[in-house]
Amino acid sequence: MSDFAARLTFADAKTLELHGPADITKEETDAIVNAANSSLLGGGGVDGAIHRAGGPSILQECKRIVAKIGSLPAGKAVITTGGRLRAQYVIHTVGPVYGEGRHSEAETLASCYRESIRIADDHGMRSLAFPSISTGAFGYPVHEAAEIAMRAIVDALPHCTDVKHVRFVLFDIATCKVYVEAAEKLSQQLHPISAIFEKGPS
Repeated sequence: MSDFAARLTFADAKTLELHGPADITKEETDAIVNAANSSLLGGGGVDGAIHRAGGPSILQECKRIVAKIGSLPAGKAVITTGGRLRAQYVIHTVGPVYGEGRHSEAETLASCYRESIRIADDHGMRSLAFPSISTGAFGYPVHEAAEIAMRAIVDALPHCTDVKHVRFVLFDIATCKVYVEAAEKLSQQLHPISAIFEKGPS
């Protein structure tokens, strides 16, 4: 966990790290975040990879949740076991489909990050890892999504009691570079005492 593409370290010693190319199913954070669909029954991309690596116990818990609440709305999140994953938990969140325009897509995407962090903090977790939500099959432009994600996490992290470390685990180098640029840009907008930006060896 020492290698990182970039890191923001905040005045309260909490950190936001960016890694890539990397496989989120191998993360050892307390929880990993799944970019799910509203059915919670698995799918392609990150969603399918997490279900395959974690095994059937994740799907069984998802089915129990759906039986209680129905489909999960975009911008919301729920938690299940991590099954066979190294992470103990999976937090499932549904990102917006880009271009549907029913409501503010940017606000919905930001809510995915805020809700996931809130659930992790409510469960006493210290660390969690995110993929790039909505930028795969849901079509959200990576540059826009990265800026929304960075801002949402920087806004949410100071209010956490337990969560100290957030990691982005990005599938390819191109996506990682975009997120690194967004983190650096945001660090320049923050008060210089409140966040230190550094690029890593990868």
